[in-house]
Amino acid sequence: MTILQLLLSGIVLLIAGYKLYGRYLSKLFGLDNRRATPAVRLRDNQDFIPTNRFYLLGQHLSAIAAAGPIVGPILAGVWFGWLPTALWIILGGIFIGGVHDMAAMVASLRHQGKSIAEIIHENMSRKAFTLFLAFLWFSIVYIVTAFTDITASTFIEPEHGAQVASSSLMYLGLALLMGLFLRRFKLPLVVSTLIFMPLVLVCIFLGPHFPVHLPPAFGLDNRVSWDILLLIYCFVASVIPVWLLLQPRGYLGGFFLSLTAGVSFIGLVIGALTQQYLLQYPAFVQWTTPQGLPLLPILFTTVACGACSGFHSIVSSGTTSKQIAREKDVRIVGYGGMLLESFVALIALATLVILSRADAQALQDPNRIFANGVALFLSNLGIAKDFAFNFALLAFATFVFDTLDVATRLGRYIFQEFCGLKGRAGAAIATIATLALPLLFIMRKVTSPDGANIPAWKLFWTVFGSSNQLLAAMTLLGLSIWLYRGKKKFLVTLLPAIFMSAVAIVSLLLLLKPWLTGVLLRGTFTFEPMVITGIVLLVLAFFLIVESVRILGHHVKN
Repeated sequence: MTILQLLLSGIVLLIAGYKLYGRYLSKLFGLDNRRATPAVRLRDNQDFIPTNRFYLLGQHLSAIAAAGPIVGPILAGVWFGWLPTALWIILGGIFIGGVHDMAAMVASLRHQGKSIAEIIHENMSRKAFTLFLAFLWFSIVYIVTAFTDITASTFIEPEHGAQVASSSLMYLGLALLMGLFLRRFKLPLVVSTLIFMPLVLVCIFLGPHFPVHLPPAFGLDNRVSWDILLLIYCFVASVIPVWLLLQPRGYLGGFFLSLTAGVSFIGLVIGALTQQYLLQYPAFVQWTTPQGLPLLPILFTTVACGACSGFHSIVSSGTTSKQIAREKDVRIVGYGGMLLESFVALIALATLVILSRADAQALQDPNRIFANGVALFLSNLGIAKDFAFNFALLAFATFVFDTLDVATRLGRYIFQEFCGLKGRAGAAIATIATLALPLLFIMRKVTSPDGANIPAWKLFWTVFGSSNQLLAAMTLLGLSIWLYRGKKKFLVTLLPAIFMSAVAIVSLLLLLKPWLTGVLLRGTFTFEPMVITGIVLLVLAFFLIVESVRILGHHVKN
């Protein structure tokens, strides 16, 4: 089997899923363009703004995707092989992830653009609402921690890191300019795209000529220094208006994400016409991770964003739903956005399968495996490998930026809602509180047995994946009750909710087992923030499940 055959098979299945299951879900949810959306009814040009569906698709895709559909599939492929990874990406995206994202977006539209937490409040109970808010906030802490450190690790990559850091900073400045031009000069979207997308490529070209090296400061290594600067960026991006940075950066990021996946696929096809790209990496590797964790359920929590992600529900109901101009746009933005992310995950997997196991181990990190593969594909289009490598690394960093500022803003919303904070001062306090734990996690030094520093993202990825899938399960439970109360078929969300609950809870228990064993059997207690927050998530999930079953049982009786 060749890589091209693998990708074409995946694309055909994803398109079929969009056409068939996506159409079924549209009818099930009763999407109707005659019903005014919250973006139209509540328009304030701050949060509620009717937005062109393709502009919004780009923004939404960049917000939900980040590095998740790259890191997760590559890690899962390295550990278990490409076959189980590809099957979960495709089937998970069509029947679980796409349903999760679309249902959350529709529910928000029917609740005046409110967040998934507020929807649970209206359809379940005050207790469920409080538990879910706390669960959401802790999940966001993991997301910000993992993706901040992944970006910092990219910026200190020995050969290209300083160049990518430079291009990334220029890219953020470009997004600000685009926001100002769109707002002040009312440039048509097509014109803005034609101006600013080529400038993104200029940023990539200029990066190697103006590399950014952070000087040592306060005794911190460069990775931690970049972590701190990125958290400062998250703070600023969280409190400024969405039109100034989130929307234009999201659109450019989504366009860039699609461009990267698209040109990589074209380069792969052209290469396949002249040479057979055989699948060098094994279809199946082993039943356990290097740490001894089993394929089932770790596969499902490692791939995470490429197949299903609880974070998507926060974006779908937190920012995107407030910008849907017509109800039927939900199918392309919500369901289609998830399947596009699955396509990106397949492209990421393709960058692994062209390598032998020895070559993959030599490259080590998923960002380098991804950049190496994209550079190879783009070289078939006559693009210099050095430029293509920088292009891929900037794409990787760009995807993470897209999630970092959205996640921080949503964490700020949740904290404000939870604590009743209002105004600009409340927004600043809530943002600082949301970023405090990621800062604590990043500052902790953890070393391997040989004394080497272990990056925070490597510690957090598996726990992030488990907590992220548990968030998806809790969201699907809440949406099931909403659908049941609305007398709609609720098994489309309830069955995925049961599956994702089992997967995520078992994964978290397996990850926490060594620490719990030490406490219960040997009486040795060590303060591990990652472990403590993981236990908090498990406890919150347990009470949420109990509350959901109680409420669903009450409605069935009545």
